[in-house]
Amino acid sequence: MYPPTSRPIAKPDPRCMTGRTLCISKASRTLSWMVDGKVLTAMDVRFGSQYTPTREGTLKMDFKSRDHVSTIYDTPMPYAMFFSGGQAVRYSSDFAARGYSGASHGCVNVRDKKKIASVFTQVKAGDKVVVYR
Repeated sequence: MYPPTSRPIAKPDPRCMTGRTLCISKASRTLSWMVDGKVLTAMDVRFGSQYTPTREGTLKMDFKSRDHVSTIYDTPMPYAMFFSGGQAVRYSSDFAARGYSGASHGCVNVRDKKKIASVFTQVKAGDKVVVYR
């Protein structure tokens, strides 16, 4: 029914069921790119540590940066889609290499570069981002 992830995706939060939404579940550690309640793609994600938590709530996509480099941590942030100040959904080579043993500084890390690259081309500034438990 849903596109494959290594973890089962959560039942989408009701806030994800309308419009264009990056629906991000902390409980299932998955992100679903949805349009009008339909999951178009889904992927595994990880979040910030307890000291640098990923914000929760209904937010909006502010801007995107294909080859972003963090001005705070001086690290690459490919396919960065910023939704809450310096927090972004982005590809993480560390997540791809180490899996869930690490954490971000608040970003939503994606380990599947092909999937995040595809979603990056579809998401627009102003699209909804829902981060929930």
